Amino acid sequence: MFLLQTLFGILGNFSLLCHYLSLHLTEQEHRLRPADLIHRHLTVANSLVILSKAVPETMAAFGLKHFLGDIGCKLVFYIYSVSREVSVGTSCLLSVLQAITISPVNSRWAPLKAKAARHVGTSTCFCWALHIIINGMVPVYVTGKLNNKNITKRRDYGYCFSVLHERIAKSLYVVYLVLGLFHDVFCLGLMIWAGVSIALILHRHKQRVRYIHSSRLSPGSSESRDTQSILVLVSTFVSLYFLSSTFNICLTLFSKPSVWLMKSTTLIAVCFSVVSPYIFMSHDPRGPWPCLAWRKSTKSPVITRKT
Repeated sequence: MFLLQTLFGILGNFSLLCHYLSLHLTEQEHRLRPADLIHRHLTVANSLVILSKAVPETMAAFGLKHFLGDIGCKLVFYIYSVSREVSVGTSCLLSVLQAITISPVNSRWAPLKAKAARHVGTSTCFCWALHIIINGMVPVYVTGKLNNKNITKRRDYGYCFSVLHERIAKSLYVVYLVLGLFHDVFCLGLMIWAGVSIALILHRHKQRVRYIHSSRLSPGSSESRDTQSILVLVSTFVSLYFLSSTFNICLTLFSKPSVWLMKSTTLIAVCFSVVSPYIFMSHDPRGPWPCLAWRKSTKSPVITRKT
């Protein structure tokens, strides 16, 4: 399962990265929308999640136990923590941006449309910087399996250990967990709000133009495809987050959790990074695999004149 996750995840995320790189090299940046910048950062974060979590788990599943030293374990867990938090933050930013973008011109969010598009780059860079700083204490609690220190309280991940050394370190670790929980709950709440707002906006628009044959927000338009992808992304993230939280709670309650429970928790934690690029590609005909785009055939209006 870890091997399949790695293969499909790397294939999807690197396909998107190559697509955006080709647009940049061929000077077609004008084809990119403000949300595409967030897509790029999200794709990079998802790629790092897979490389730092799914790849080591795959190697450990095939029997390799001591392929990472102490420094390697600290680096891998730090990269995973940063990229995982950035993936959550950029997904939240993407859903909020789309909710503001499709809001009606008479709504209270309308004045934020231009500002939101201008500050996309600053927001994504701030997201990276924030989590690089916050997760700076992660390497303190991780050590390699070849480290022969006599540590009683530790959790075995198969290729690395997580440890708690002193009372002060435990207090800092609790603070780190509380900050991480607050960040996840805050982003989750914003994503749910954005998803509900998008669904209500689309429902009202459908009622308003039911009797008008207009293609402005038809299912074939790029804006509608973006909206559909965000709705699918939000619902996927919320479902996987609650499932992952349930497994993490069970993992915390047991002093000696089973290997099956630990590996299942890791599988679910990586699922979002594997699935999200295919959600984007399935709704974007500009993507590297246009055959995945869900296009609905639309008939162009026929104009006749009396002679």
